[in-house]
Amino acid sequence: MRDLVFLEGPHSRTRELWIVLRSVFEFIKGFRNLHFVGPCVTVFGSARFTESHPYYEVGRIVGQRLAQLGFTVMTGGGPGIMEAANRGAKEAGGMSVGCNIVLSHEQKPNLYLDRWVTFHYFFVRKVMLFKYSYAFVVLPGGLGTMDEFFEAITLIQNKKVLNFPIVLMGKEYFEPLMNLLKHMTDEGTIDRRDLELLLLTDSVDEAMTHLQEHAVEKFGLARRRALRPFRLLGE
Repeated sequence: MRDLVFLEGPHSRTRELWIVLRSVFEFIKGFRNLHFVGPCVTVFGSARFTESHPYYEVGRIVGQRLAQLGFTVMTGGGPGIMEAANRGAKEAGGMSVGCNIVLSHEQKPNLYLDRWVTFHYFFVRKVMLFKYSYAFVVLPGGLGTMDEFFEAITLIQNKKVLNFPIVLMGKEYFEPLMNLLKHMTDEGTIDRRDLELLLLTDSVDEAMTHLQEHAVEKFGLARRRALRPFRLLGE
């Protein structure tokens, strides 16, 4: 895997230059393919939940409701919660996109994507998941989901993104995490203001109201006629 090679230590100058060029190519590929997808909300969650899991259905409803708000639903493009959110968006007639990643067990793009890009480098993929989104919805997941959640909240804390709401769906699952964040504020390691736009809820209606207020109205988002891609730029 390219990430393994990239992180295994110093290489020859030629090989490290080649790694840089590959990374730049992946950024360009991502920019050109996702430039016209419209305002997005990125949905994070476990790849391991099957269609029979209750949170799969929650993810599907979230995808539907986001599409009805006028958002493109963006995910990591894989199975589980990602598939559920993309599926919901498609069923509601919305746009559904994915940023897939090459893994050792070969994660395949799910069947509900209008457009997807497959990346080799995690850091490039993560930039794409955040670059085009005005809000983030986090459903129960594992280490990857936690990594993406903390990336989002760190960007907000450091003012790299401003006033972007984050919704945690699943009170029982995320209650320990919220207690940890509260402990951090009590200890003064994070500011309470960094958590102002963080909503913990079990209600999809409450989540959509939060996004309507803090994303749609805050940024003046509206449905726009899609621009035509320019083939000479690889779009």
